[in-house]
Amino acid sequence: MTDVTHSPASRTFPPVDQTISRREISILIVDDEPGIRSFLQRALAKEYGLVEAVEDVEAADALRSRCRFDVLIVDVSLPGRSGIEWVESLHQNGEHADVIFITAYADLNATIGAIRAGARDFILKPFRVEQLLASVKRCLMQRRLARERGTAPRAGALDHALAPDDAEMIGRCPAVEELRGVIRRIAPTPASVLIEGETGTGKELVAAAIHRHSGRRGPLVAVNCVAIAPELFESELFGHTKGAFTGAHQAREGLFVAAKGGTLFLDEISEMPLPMQAKLLRVLETRRVRPVGADQEVPVDVRLVAATNRDLGEAVRRGLFREDLYFRLNVVNLKVPPLRERSADIPELLEHFSHKLAAELGVAPYVFDGDEVARLRAYPWPGNVRELRNVVERTLLLGRTPWESLGLAESGDMGTAEQPVIGFPIEWTLEEVEKHHTLRVLSGTRGNKSEAARRLGISRKTLERKLSSWPEARRPVS
Repeated sequence: MTDVTHSPASRTFPPVDQTISRREISILIVDDEPGIRSFLQRALAKEYGLVEAVEDVEAADALRSRCRFDVLIVDVSLPGRSGIEWVESLHQNGEHADVIFITAYADLNATIGAIRAGARDFILKPFRVEQLLASVKRCLMQRRLARERGTAPRAGALDHALAPDDAEMIGRCPAVEELRGVIRRIAPTPASVLIEGETGTGKELVAAAIHRHSGRRGPLVAVNCVAIAPELFESELFGHTKGAFTGAHQAREGLFVAAKGGTLFLDEISEMPLPMQAKLLRVLETRRVRPVGADQEVPVDVRLVAATNRDLGEAVRRGLFREDLYFRLNVVNLKVPPLRERSADIPELLEHFSHKLAAELGVAPYVFDGDEVARLRAYPWPGNVRELRNVVERTLLLGRTPWESLGLAESGDMGTAEQPVIGFPIEWTLEEVEKHHTLRVLSGTRGNKSEAARRLGISRKTLERKLSSWPEARRPVS
């Protein structure tokens, strides 16, 4: 077989989590090709305890109802329902597993869909078994690192893992340098911090930097407020006793207790329901939480950092956010600049992501020439640093130019850094422009349809109707 996406297996990888035996790891393969299923099942069964293989998502759901799987290896193109659609539905239901997508088609839309679905890896057929073994090892290694940072996944609560301890904000522009200075100054204090910035600017990196420089010995626990159902907020944050409500078969500590001695990062705080805002305010004032169903309060030593991509002041004026909580959170306000306002940092960001992602994917770094860097600096980057990172990853995965990865014409006027333009091909119809922009905004929000609809200025129902009419949005690979 020809190695399409990864370098030879001589590359060394960090050891898998030594606290868990490989024989305790379970893997599920979902692929409609019998030869692929048999090949992968035999190869992986030599390394891991339980390896099952099925031909479609219906059979996969039946197996998952009886057994928990640590890693899912899923073909993008499956009969009936695509692998990406299936994985997205699992995540929407609060179920989390490490996913490796495999496909025979180097399709840009498939790659975008895989990234939106939260894939750990994206491998092209044909491939060597060493590639897949290395990818599984990376998944397990990332899981171990997440546990060490205190951010092991909990259904509906935790977003993507935050930056590792050695990750720093990239860039030397005045705004970033000033942000670094303020972080170092306020990090050792117990003051609450509110981080404001557009989607994809790196607010989670700022939160990680605050925790890293705080000197606090406890973990950094990240909570995505968008991902928690309103009725589960109190239980997720404060915990509950056994029998506190239907389905509470055992007591559970909340995330405030999980972050004891450390930092609790509430991302997208603007999405927290008003009743929960009042309870959060009381916790911040008393430093005590009462688990659902409990008679006694529990003291907590937690530093709170919140983030939002919305104007909380405007939300207060519209009655969507409590004014008293806003002032309690906004002791220190940090604004993360959008990428279009720090285009001078783009060359350093490109080099950083190219080498970092190349090492993770096992491919050669992409070297951006001067003309490419200049044109990328002229692009407006509506998805900010996250969009730039995704573009670099697609470029490495598919071997395409940055313009193809962005879905733009190879030629054409990209404007200047002072006057950026979107750069859609002149021959595109208005429908094609709308489709491309909508999918790019959805990619920039990591598949969050509510946030994408807000940015597009339409209702979620309208967005879902548009997506259902575009085959590439429903099934990226035909």
